[in-house]
Amino acid sequence: MEIIPGPLLKTINTPEDLRKLDKTQLPRVIQELRQYIIDVVSAYGGHFASSLGVVELTVALHYVFNTPYDQLVWDVGHQAYGHKILTGRRDAFPTNRRYKGISGFPKRSESKYDAFGAGHSSTSISAALGMAMASHYKGEFDRQHIAVIGDGALSAGLAFEGLNNAGIEKTNLLIILNDNNMSIDPGVGAMKDYLADVRFSSTDPESQKDSLSANEKLPGGEKGTNFFQSLDLQYFGPVDGHDVFKLIEILDNLKNVSGPKLLHIKTIKGKGYPAAEQNQTRWHSTGAFDKITGELFRKKSDQPQPPKYQDVFGRTIIELAEKNKKIIGITPAMPSGSSLKYMMEKMPDRAFDVGICEQHAVTLSAGMATRGLKVFCNIYSTFMQRGYDQVIHDVALQDLPVIFCLDRAGLVGEDGPTHHGAFDMVYMRCIPNMIVSAPMNESELRNLMYTAQLDSTIHPFVIRYPRGRGVMVDWKTKMEEIKTGTGRKLKDGKDVAVLTIGHPGNFAAEAIRMVEKEGLNPAHYDMRFIKPLDEKLLREIFSKFNKIITVEDGTVTGGFGSAILEFMNSNGYKAEVKIMGIPDSFIEHGTPAELYDEIGIDAAHIAEVIREILKSNKAHIS
Repeated sequence: MEIIPGPLLKTINTPEDLRKLDKTQLPRVIQELRQYIIDVVSAYGGHFASSLGVVELTVALHYVFNTPYDQLVWDVGHQAYGHKILTGRRDAFPTNRRYKGISGFPKRSESKYDAFGAGHSSTSISAALGMAMASHYKGEFDRQHIAVIGDGALSAGLAFEGLNNAGIEKTNLLIILNDNNMSIDPGVGAMKDYLADVRFSSTDPESQKDSLSANEKLPGGEKGTNFFQSLDLQYFGPVDGHDVFKLIEILDNLKNVSGPKLLHIKTIKGKGYPAAEQNQTRWHSTGAFDKITGELFRKKSDQPQPPKYQDVFGRTIIELAEKNKKIIGITPAMPSGSSLKYMMEKMPDRAFDVGICEQHAVTLSAGMATRGLKVFCNIYSTFMQRGYDQVIHDVALQDLPVIFCLDRAGLVGEDGPTHHGAFDMVYMRCIPNMIVSAPMNESELRNLMYTAQLDSTIHPFVIRYPRGRGVMVDWKTKMEEIKTGTGRKLKDGKDVAVLTIGHPGNFAAEAIRMVEKEGLNPAHYDMRFIKPLDEKLLREIFSKFNKIITVEDGTVTGGFGSAILEFMNSNGYKAEVKIMGIPDSFIEHGTPAELYDEIGIDAAHIAEVIREILKSNKAHIS
């Protein structure tokens, strides 16, 4: 499908081309840029509402500043589609987030205009401050450094750390707070309420202009009456983020204001597409849709479809909480993505969105656990990396039975390497007191959740599961306790044993069905726990097989396969072990099917490995 940009946008290959235009042409550029984003995302899907909300700001920034010499840092990256289009990637934009195409986030290796990569939130202030301090050290006093932070990212601790440091460094740093009152879901917290109350003490445009021209702070109170001014940041705003001419005027003036400063702009997430303006959470990210009606293009199936793991979690925690009054749900800004929203709607006094602050979410859960509550702390696997010290210091060291539900484990798809949950099995299994598990299907997820909330479970408990649909249409089975550290034999066999952890067990089961038709007979074991391992079951396996395949959707460096090798070596067994999983490299974006095919742990590749191992037909120990 060919998507043609507007005639004026088609002439802009770099920001230099944009800067050659007369200001009166910019509203047309804005209209064509916004329409091009709508055209491409409606055809292929992607993050949507965030980039629509900053089209005017994007044009103004590249019009005023000398990018890439002036360093422009986008927070999160959801906001950067217009930036990509204006910086040499217009024609490549239809490949955005598609396999072998451009990234959905800023990426330094992709463009000199991407000053800093960003897929996680709240990094922009620290990164831009680091750049500003480096430029100051190198004597590049004319170079500008701009951090654009928005979509709720100011609620994270890292953003506050950056603000705190920025106020004492007299560097050339401009922080633009894109205030749209949203994260993916509506913003939460006292900072959100504070920003909603911030107003000019003087609304006279001429006095604002004069103040800027005179290199003085805009009216807004003496130091101490404004939060940002209290941190020694010069505060300007709030201003209309959809008035491109006002933005250009203010940004032009701010280039001549020395020292760290913050411009507060008000925008509407989803601006220019009415459906996105009205339902900003729904349109934060989307699949392909009819741009006229807003209807999603869904693949229709005559067969009933299994639910998403996320929805099974969301429904099951309510089912458990109705019987166990100790259960609490916590998520850092992912109530919709994790499906904790169902519990928040039904039990608002027992389920909480605490904003983009993974560290806080972990330690908050630990505090609750000290009071005897059973806390399900639901965090995406890749975001849990941001709360790692708290997991060790505040939870595991004190042996508090917090239940970590790590959503989006494994390869998540189009979001790419910043979001793949490749490392959680490794970084969790090395921590003392930690229980680490992974369900193969929805019934196992329910059983593990049931097990984790029992009073007999007295250690931190990790349950990791992938994004998307499971395999069971009739998933709402009666929940049963799973003894911690026990696996299960799914299929007896000979010659080779296939050991799996989590959802990839379904890939292995399909592969085994394929090779059985060829007369091969592999055994299949679902280990369920990577820590503690089922040593009794492993002794049975190693006494029977000297050829073993392990399959996981985590990195092979220090992961499930490594744990099996450690057991083998510690217990004096000898066997040929083939480890299949994510290689020791960052995996780019694409559909999960494309990526699992690329790294070789889909059913076809597993079947091929089984065939190769059994070629000699000498594996069975009689």
